[in-house]
Amino acid sequence: MANLIHEHSTLVQGRDGKRYRARSYGALRDDGTWTGWLEFVPTDGSTRVVRTDQETSQPDRRAVEYWAGGLEPVYLEGALQRAFNKCS
Repeated sequence: MANLIHEHSTLVQGRDGKRYRARSYGALRDDGTWTGWLEFVPTDGSTRVVRTDQETSQPDRRAVEYWAGGLEPVYLEGALQRAFNKCS
């Protein structure tokens, strides 16, 4: 089950010209570790949400929270591009 970990205040612009708000999500795996990824929600109200594949693997939720809290805008920009590439 996906857990919203962090909603980032930085908006990033996609190659489609839209601005997106990044959200970090995490989920507990069967082995007790956590996986993390990013979802990007357009700020114009459209419904096209794009998502990365796994961006991190961590030993617990607290570590995913730490990872998400340290993401810089340049990382978010690259992650948005990876998410777009996944959809193409």
